[in-house]
Amino acid sequence: MCGIIGIASNKPVSINIINSLKKLEYRGYDSAGLATLTNKNINEKKCIGRVEELEKILFKTPREGNIGIGHVRWATHGVPNIVNAHPHSTDQVSVVHNGIIENSDELKKELENKGLKFKSQTDTEVITLLISEALKEHDPLNSVFKTLKKLKGSFALGILFKNFSDIIIGARRGSPLAVGYSKDENYLGSDSYALKSMTNKISYLDDGDVCVISKDEVKFYDVSLKKINKKTHILSEDENIADKGEYKNFMSKEIFEQPITAKTCINEYIDNLKKDINIYNFPIEPKKINKIVLIGCGTAYHSCLVAKYWLEELTSIDIEIDIASEFRYRKLKFNQKNLYIFVSQSGETADTAAALDICKKNKVKTCSIVNVVESTIARNSDWVLPIHAGPEIGVASTKAFLGQLLVLLILSLKLAKERNDINENIYYDIIKNLKQIPDALKESLKSENEVQHMAKEFVNAKGSMFLGRGSSFPIALEGALKLKELSYLHAEGYPAGEMKHGPLALIEEGLPVIVIAPKDKYFEKTLSNMQEVIARGGKIIFITDNKKLIANDNIRFGLRVPFLNNLLSPILLTAPLQLLAYHVALLKNCDIDKPRNLAKSVTVE
Repeated sequence: MCGIIGIASNKPVSINIINSLKKLEYRGYDSAGLATLTNKNINEKKCIGRVEELEKILFKTPREGNIGIGHVRWATHGVPNIVNAHPHSTDQVSVVHNGIIENSDELKKELENKGLKFKSQTDTEVITLLISEALKEHDPLNSVFKTLKKLKGSFALGILFKNFSDIIIGARRGSPLAVGYSKDENYLGSDSYALKSMTNKISYLDDGDVCVISKDEVKFYDVSLKKINKKTHILSEDENIADKGEYKNFMSKEIFEQPITAKTCINEYIDNLKKDINIYNFPIEPKKINKIVLIGCGTAYHSCLVAKYWLEELTSIDIEIDIASEFRYRKLKFNQKNLYIFVSQSGETADTAAALDICKKNKVKTCSIVNVVESTIARNSDWVLPIHAGPEIGVASTKAFLGQLLVLLILSLKLAKERNDINENIYYDIIKNLKQIPDALKESLKSENEVQHMAKEFVNAKGSMFLGRGSSFPIALEGALKLKELSYLHAEGYPAGEMKHGPLALIEEGLPVIVIAPKDKYFEKTLSNMQEVIARGGKIIFITDNKKLIANDNIRFGLRVPFLNNLLSPILLTAPLQLLAYHVALLKNCDIDKPRNLAKSVTVE
């Protein structure tokens, strides 16, 4: 989950490294650091916390150097402090690392037995010392390869060499790594977003690849040290991606631009002339699909849960859902007639990428639903369905979740049509409803003033519950997750019908309980479950799309969102929950865009 950058140029690189680290900060903000080479000296600067602190240090003591590496850290091995901050350097080499070296303890003991001393608690320092030892007998490239053979786990590396002042070596296994090209300088970065301000020409390293970067050229090698060529991708232009505009933070911007996100996504997948869904080139002919397996982590997993209800409602296909980190370790029975769908905002989520690799090894058909079409998961899938949400900077996902839901619903509809599982009139009616989502979302977001009042109920609460039934249950899970992520308050999502099977014991006087109750077949039962909570003193916040809000003196707040179609209710009910988490976090003075202990792209297991 850390972020790395490397620049080889004909001019000083510190400023560009800092600017790139600011873009990578969504990957980690426990510490930041950089190293440059000047007159064969490794110049290192580090700080605890944000990149802006590192920038202040450099302003006081500027560092020259036309070649350098930088790092933002999300701590795994070792507490966040200066000593554990990257880069990790010896008198010969400096290393930045994203990933986890699983056999670092074993390697550390071997090195200590040779008399070598460790300064930090990190697994990364093992890499630094191994390369330094190898350099006694080998050139940089072979030293790196010798070291890589000893490492177990995941890594993306950027490596500087004191006595080879014109190169940076990059290596990848498990963690993403991209290379960028420009005139008189070349780049290494954890993702294309960090490089985009400097170049739109990008190549991606595959697992086992190593690259040697200088200002004039980039050389690539595979796992056997054979020189290889890499495809160059031209990135699309995204305007104002890092501009908060009139908003206080990126998350509020991303919440309120969801109507635009929805419109963009819908227009990409629905042909306005034919009024039909333009999804083609299925990896398996739809009528032959035996089962669909949906796989994701966190918010993406919640979108899969919603999609399960949609697919079961609309099609005759068997549906299975799995958490990526569990899927990859189970004894699985693969079937060539199954379609495995992987959902990920970044397309770089380590567990999801590993689960995809397992599917590829078993030669089953895969589909990815991602926001970043150049990502590892997208590139390794048989079929890609982009969500077209645009860059999402806030760590807690909002508009990307919307995009995932929309694409999953549109895919469900298309599969139903292709398999003749849905009445044609119903199919076209739902498409008509889909076109109304952007305007309905605008209306849903007008609830912000009401939500601000609701938020006050949570600031001093010791916990909260989110309840829903049917497709509202995953939305309850997502609402609870957002509150946890942003405000650090304990929150749990439950199927409302499960309250009497244990969770009801947690209800006490004044506990905030959010009841998500669209006007569907579960509505009356959800109301009954709500009464169970009221009877035990729970403070009810009622969110529905029913035209008539339930009149009940025991409901603390009631909020209504627009109604279009029962299938679309989860999409419209989500926005108020995002706003609730946001405003609770504001009241608690939390860092909205960068919640503690979290990172945007989870590239470690």
